[in-house]
Amino acid sequence: MAKIPVGVLGATGMVGQQYLSLLADHPWFEVRYAAASPRSAGKTYREAVAGRWHLASSPSGGMWDLRVEDANDVSRALDANRRGCCTFVFSALEMDKDRTGALEEAYAASGIPVVSNASAHRWTADVPMLIGEVNSRHIDIIPIQQKNHGWDRGFIVVKPNCSIQSYTTPLYALLEAGYDLKRLVVTTLQAVSGAGYPGTASLDILDNTVPYIGGEEEKSENEPLKILGSLSGNAIVNAAEPRIAAHCNRVPVSDGHSACVSLEFGSRKPSIEEVKKIWTSFRGPPQDLCLPMAPELPIIVREEADRPQARKDRDAGKAMVVSVGRVRPCTVFDLRFVGLSHNTVRGAAGGGILNAELLKSRGYF
Repeated sequence: MAKIPVGVLGATGMVGQQYLSLLADHPWFEVRYAAASPRSAGKTYREAVAGRWHLASSPSGGMWDLRVEDANDVSRALDANRRGCCTFVFSALEMDKDRTGALEEAYAASGIPVVSNASAHRWTADVPMLIGEVNSRHIDIIPIQQKNHGWDRGFIVVKPNCSIQSYTTPLYALLEAGYDLKRLVVTTLQAVSGAGYPGTASLDILDNTVPYIGGEEEKSENEPLKILGSLSGNAIVNAAEPRIAAHCNRVPVSDGHSACVSLEFGSRKPSIEEVKKIWTSFRGPPQDLCLPMAPELPIIVREEADRPQARKDRDAGKAMVVSVGRVRPCTVFDLRFVGLSHNTVRGAAGGGILNAELLKSRGYF
């Protein structure tokens, strides 16, 4: 099967680098177009990332030689699209929200679908914000989005913030099993890679934790409600529950976001063993479809008293697994657990690739 040629916007940043690395041997997609800021335009990809390649793995040789284009010049991507070199783009843009949103709309209007990591359109009512195992049904709003904007082939799909990945899928599995979720308090311990590069200054994070990450608490409290919401007419309507209170902290860990969660159920309350059984047996559409980026098990339950740990568990299942542990009763609510996921793979580029695989399986590429 011939691979689908794809582009990456923001290709030289940390998430963009992760895209090129993860797509190096992808069975369905091949990076044939790379775009970044004007200062990188005209360089080969190797030249553009010289001295600031941040990953242990590297893209394939052909990607190193790609000519980097200006991401602001949509006409260059459209020309690549006409030449069969860019069917759709992954967006890892790192500009301000308004500029990012306008630019992603410009790509979609030109007929180039956008699979985005950026936050600009997470709260656009007709844009699905996807976690593949949770709300792939929201893909059904794409034709409505296209009609609303007068777009033909283009559309925008986004993935949520990396901070919510480590607890939203376990929450959904419990909802899917028939249990009502009323309230939860979550404390996130977020890795420094989540701040991008150069990110948090070393003197601020070494021997320290920082109990504030701008905008993270609002995202952690609200984004799960859209993901758990429903399609209604021309929009995705947020779920009313659970009510979420979040405390977000930056910690001196390279990769891997953890979440300490206390959860309150409705009138029906599962036992601890039932919760573990639900999580262990949970599967979603990516698993049913055997998508390349999908882990065999989306949730792994760790029984050790001191797991999950970022260094030991973040790479489980192609770094796409949510590892949960310390599942126990809560003295204030009903249940406590710790969740962990890889923030730049599951929470960023890997999640974006999985979304693209779902879209392909639905005939959008």
